[in-house]
Amino acid sequence: MNVEPRRPARPGDGLLSIGEFAARARLSPKALRLYDRLGLLAPAHVDEVSGYRSYRPDQIERARTVALLRRLDMPLAAIAEVVELDGERAARSLDGYWAGVEERFAEQRTLARYLRGRLSGRNAELYATFEVQTVDVPEQYVISETRHVRGGELSAWIGASAERLERAAGECGGVAAPHFVVYHAEVTEESDGPAESCVPVVDVRAARAWAARQGRASDVRVRVEPAHRLAYTRITKAQVSYPQIIAAFDAVEAWVAGQGLALAGPCREVYFADWARTGPDDQVCDVAFPVAQVFPGG
Repeated sequence: MNVEPRRPARPGDGLLSIGEFAARARLSPKALRLYDRLGLLAPAHVDEVSGYRSYRPDQIERARTVALLRRLDMPLAAIAEVVELDGERAARSLDGYWAGVEERFAEQRTLARYLRGRLSGRNAELYATFEVQTVDVPEQYVISETRHVRGGELSAWIGASAERLERAAGECGGVAAPHFVVYHAEVTEESDGPAESCVPVVDVRAARAWAARQGRASDVRVRVEPAHRLAYTRITKAQVSYPQIIAAFDAVEAWVAGQGLALAGPCREVYFADWARTGPDDQVCDVAFPVAQVFPGG
């Protein structure tokens, strides 16, 4: 970043002492020394002998901007970028930061609601906030990528694998249905699955040819996803984050048990919306389990 030059003070140059500048900027001298140390606001002049700091009056606006951005809990590196941008670009940078803050708040609000229900023992009330439905899914041919991933890696892998598979589906007649992820084992910080990212395709012959070109060492394949019935609940982008999403899975499982059904396969997430174009409160994903009817004596 560009650092403001430190120059010798000259008589009549209009420099302000650190005390005067702090008073006019509505900051403390301690804060100004911190901003200097962090490279956010350098004094216009530092006396070589005494170390006394002086500032120009036109630095007051920058000082106030830094202080206000700090009150938004903006990271120091982000503040350094914003204050070096011109007005419109600085405003866009702030918009991008605040959108991320609002998304985190939405996720935390959802998590707090879930934890409140668990801690109070009112799980049934919590599960009732999720509407569970069933849908019959026909047989599909999918191209898939299976990976051992842990919780911290999962989100990035889901997005990247979806892009890879949907791009490949363009060589296989196109995408036939939404991308989905199957969890063959638990994915947490302690457990690495595996998880399987799947994209249904139109042309199975083209899909098999595409998979063959990837080679035996590849972790992609073509397989049949049998026809099945799904019990699912639709959740928002904020609710997709772990551990908030666990509440949705628990709600579906509780509903399945209450309906006298049986789980017939591993849980999954079906992503039907454009992730990049949605906000935290938009519905983006179905949390689902394959289910089957339980027959007496079966």
